Amino acid sequence: MIKFYYSAFVMYYTPSDQSGIGGMHYDIINTTPSWHNSPACYDCVFLENGGAGEDKFRGLLVARVLSFSSFTYREEEHACTFVEWFLLVDKEPDEETSMWIVTPEFDSWVRRVQSVITLDTIICGAHLIGVYGDRLLCSDFHYSQSLDSFDTYYLNKFIGHHAHALALYY
Repeated sequence: MIKFYYSAFVMYYTPSDQSGIGGMHYDIINTTPSWHNSPACYDCVFLENGGAGEDKFRGLLVARVLSFSSFTYREEEHACTFVEWFLLVDKEPDEETSMWIVTPEFDSWVRRVQSVITLDTIICGAHLIGVYGDRLLCSDFHYSQSLDSFDTYYLNKFIGHHAHALALYY
């Protein structure tokens, strides 16, 4: 049997006063088709890539979570998530903002690359901001369209203490 969930509780270690003496913190990652009778809410996350990596991004990956699910195989439950991938635009953060810039990954048919991955690879939530450039947004632009409307996105390390602390390591 396959079960689907609209959110996941992610706990991680980050040494800081806000997390208390033990340094544990948690995020709730949402993947809801309708958020409070409004458009869908699909959060972004940082993911492990199996090691520190050779680049300055330290092997981290960025993805947009589309759904959470679990299934049982041979009496063992497996938690997984369906994601869309983002790629780094450059090997260095942006000089003006000191934030990394990412772009959605597309396949040869110009469809966003999607995968099913294990839930335990999620490190914590990520916040993306569209790189606006010199374009103006329409007056009826809705925030729920943000992750589908821009070619590139800033990885916002200023959204909170934990994002900034993680940014110190990349």
